[in-house]
Amino acid sequence: MRFILKYLHPYLKRAGGGMVSKFLATLTELFLPWLLARMLDDIVPTKNANQVFLYGGIMLLCSLIAWVGNILANRVAASVARDCTRTLRHDLFGKITRLTSREIDRFTIPSLISRMTTDTYNVYRMIGMMQRIGVRAPLLLVGGIIMTMSQDPVLASLLLAILPFMGLIVWFISKKGVPLYGVLQKNVDTLVRVVRENMNGIRIIKALSKTEDEKKRFQQINEAVAGSETKAASVMAINSPTMQFLLNMGLVLVVVVGARRVSAGVTGTGDIIAFLSYFTIILNAMLTITRILTMYSKALASSRRIEEVLNAQEEEALGGEHEEVPGAPHVEFDHITFSYNKKVPDVENVSFALQRGQRLGILGPTGSGKSTLIKLLLRLYDTDQGAVRISGVDVRDIPLEKLRRMFGVVFQNDAIFRGNIGENVRLGREISLEDIDRALRDAQASFVAEKGGIEAEVVSRGQNLSGGQQQRLLLARAMAGQPDILILDDAASALDFKTEAALRAALREGYHQSTVITIAQRISAVMHSDLILVMEDGQVQGLGTHEELMENCPLYREIAQLQLGGNEDE
Repeated sequence: MRFILKYLHPYLKRAGGGMVSKFLATLTELFLPWLLARMLDDIVPTKNANQVFLYGGIMLLCSLIAWVGNILANRVAASVARDCTRTLRHDLFGKITRLTSREIDRFTIPSLISRMTTDTYNVYRMIGMMQRIGVRAPLLLVGGIIMTMSQDPVLASLLLAILPFMGLIVWFISKKGVPLYGVLQKNVDTLVRVVRENMNGIRIIKALSKTEDEKKRFQQINEAVAGSETKAASVMAINSPTMQFLLNMGLVLVVVVGARRVSAGVTGTGDIIAFLSYFTIILNAMLTITRILTMYSKALASSRRIEEVLNAQEEEALGGEHEEVPGAPHVEFDHITFSYNKKVPDVENVSFALQRGQRLGILGPTGSGKSTLIKLLLRLYDTDQGAVRISGVDVRDIPLEKLRRMFGVVFQNDAIFRGNIGENVRLGREISLEDIDRALRDAQASFVAEKGGIEAEVVSRGQNLSGGQQQRLLLARAMAGQPDILILDDAASALDFKTEAALRAALREGYHQSTVITIAQRISAVMHSDLILVMEDGQVQGLGTHEELMENCPLYREIAQLQLGGNEDE
C-alpha cells in the first residue's frame, strides 16, 4: 500500500482540508449527547424556557455545522479518490504498454485487464472511504469512549473491558480475509479470460455448435468465482455480528448497572441517556470499522496486484546507443537461439544476413518458428544466445522508440481499430494524405473508393470489412510510413493470386530502399525473393534462392511440388 501514498502526495493539501472538515464535523456530533445531558439534568429542572431554547438552538447549530462539514468532506474525498485513481490508472496503462512480452505472457492479458479495472476500482473505493468514514469512525469510537469516561468512569469501564476481544476479532479476520481476496481476484482474472475468449471466438463457437459446451465452461469458472467470493465474504461476515453481540451485551450491562446507579442517586438520568447515545455511537463506529476492514482487505489484495505490474520489467535498451557500422548487413541474425519457456528451444542456431533493399522469404510448416524470428527482430523478446543486428548495431542497444520506427509490420492476427480508414492507416503517425493514398494504392485497396474514401467508417476489429479488405488495409498501414524494414507475416493469405502478384510488383517498384521480410505458407509469395529461409521445428533447413533450394533442400522441393504441381513458373 505504500506506493498509493506516492499517488496521494499531490492531493495531500486537498485531502487534509477535507479530513479537517470531517474531523470538526465529527467533534460537533460528539458534543450533541453531552449538550442533551446538560439540558435534561441542569436546565429542564429549572423550568427556564429561555435556557432550554438556547441549548436547543446550540444543538441545532451543531447539527448544521456537522451536516455542512460532512458534505464538504465527502465531496473533497470523492474528488481526491477520483484524481488519484485516474493518475494511477494512467500510469498502470502506460506501464502495461512498456512491459516486455515475456512479462505480458506471465501476467496474461485477462489479468492485466482485471488489474486495470476491478483492482483500480477497489483502490478508488478504499481511498474515498478512508477519507470519509476512515476519519469519522475511529474518531467517533475514541471520542465516544473519552466522553463516556468523562460522564461516568464506572459505566465506561464496562465498555473498555470488551475492547480487547474486539481487537482480537479484527486481527483474526484481517489475517484470514486478505489472502482470500487475493484468490478471488485470480479467479476473476480467469473469468475475464474465458469471457474474452468467447467474445473473440463467438462466430466459430456458433458455427461448430459449441454453445452448450462453452456455457458449461463458463459455469465452472463462474461457480469458482462465486465460491471464492462466498468464502471471503463468510470470513468477513464474522466481524459484524460478533461486534454487535459484544457491544449489545455491553449495552445490557450499562442499562442494568446504570439503573442501579440512578436509583442510588450516583448518576443523573441525563447522563444515562447521554451514555446510551454514546454507546450507540460507539456501536455504529465499530460496525463501520468492520466495513472499512472489508474494503481495506479487498484494496490491499488489489494494490499488491497493481504494484506487481508497476514493478515489473520494462522494455529498454540494455546498452548505450551505437553508431551504424559502414558496410554491415542491414539485417543480421547471428547464431540465434531462443526459448519461450526456457526449457526447449523454439528456434536454434539461426543465422542469415540481408543487405538493404533485399527481399527475404521465410517458409515452413506451422510452428516452425517463423513468427518467432520476427518477434526477436522487433525485440518483442530478447534472444537467449546470439545477437540480432540492424546495420551492425545490436537491437538491444537501440532505443526502443527509434528501433520500432524502423519497421512497418503486418502480423498474422493484427488489429483494426474503430474509426475511419484514414485513421487506421495513419495510426497516430505524422503521415500526409498523399502518402496514405499512395499506400492504399500500392496495397491494392481499390475498395476504399467504393466505400466512400478514407473517411469511410470502420467498426471495431474491422467487422464491416471482408478478410481480403482487412489485409489490404493492414498492408497499407505498414507501407504508409516508408519503413526501413517491412515485415509481412502471412499478410497476403486472404488475397487472390492476381492481387498478390500486383502487390509484389508494387513492392518491387516503390520500396527499393526497404528491406522486405515475407512470411508465408504459399511458396508463390516467396519464390521470387532474393533469399529464402526454410524453417522446420525451429531449425534452418535451407537458405538460398528458389533455384538453389529446389536443388539442395528436400523440404522446400517437397512444398514446391505439392503447391506448384511441378510447374515452377506459376
